[in-house]
Amino acid sequence: MKVLVLGSAGLVGVPAVIPGLEPYHQLRLADLKPHPPEIEARHETWVVDVSCPEQVEAAAAGMEAIVNCTVVRDHPVHAFDVNIRGAFNVMRAAVRHGIKRVVHTGPQVNYAYRDDFDLSPDAPPRPGVGLYSLTKYVALELCRTFAEAHGLEVVCLLFSTFVDPATDSRPRGQDTYPFQVTWRDAGQAFHRALVAEKLPSPFEVFNILSDLPHGRFSLSKARHLLGYEPQDDLAWLWTQQEVP
Repeated sequence: MKVLVLGSAGLVGVPAVIPGLEPYHQLRLADLKPHPPEIEARHETWVVDVSCPEQVEAAAAGMEAIVNCTVVRDHPVHAFDVNIRGAFNVMRAAVRHGIKRVVHTGPQVNYAYRDDFDLSPDAPPRPGVGLYSLTKYVALELCRTFAEAHGLEVVCLLFSTFVDPATDSRPRGQDTYPFQVTWRDAGQAFHRALVAEKLPSPFEVFNILSDLPHGRFSLSKARHLLGYEPQDDLAWLWTQQEVP
């Protein structure tokens, strides 16, 4: 599949999206920031400002799918331009080029469910009041509107904290945050989101986690609809001793 990846030089693009997709797809990588030289040697790279509709539309030409992992977290103007206006430009480009499959990314949007377990990504969103979470939540609703109005297939992957077990030096049992994923599992999720068969509705949201022992957030929807199966066990974040 020919895939446009927006935000590909960012904190998720380089360690997760590109390694997860490049064995299977032809990638066009687009970002304002430069890519590492070894990635530029392997892939087509563009300089694209996601807040500019003309640039996004040009980059999407000839593509079969779009992955949008652009984000600005803490600047009030740029967060609107990238998180909301950028999502609008991506969806409009998909409609104009006849691209059906779009993969959008967002943060955990159910912060208020502090005492619940087995939480589905379809639980009513509670994004909180932060600039980052609110602008990304508005983008989710914008993507939902486009998907339903134009018959698109939009997959929204929700992430929070990323872990690299090979380099993580934290002592065992020192982190009980319940929404974590390894870079490898995150990359797998992007591939599964692109190749999953037709979804039940034009817009579907998924929790993306690695295996964690608490059961607070459910992975059953991602397993069932995407065929996503985490490979990494993060139980060591929770247990203070080796399990015999």
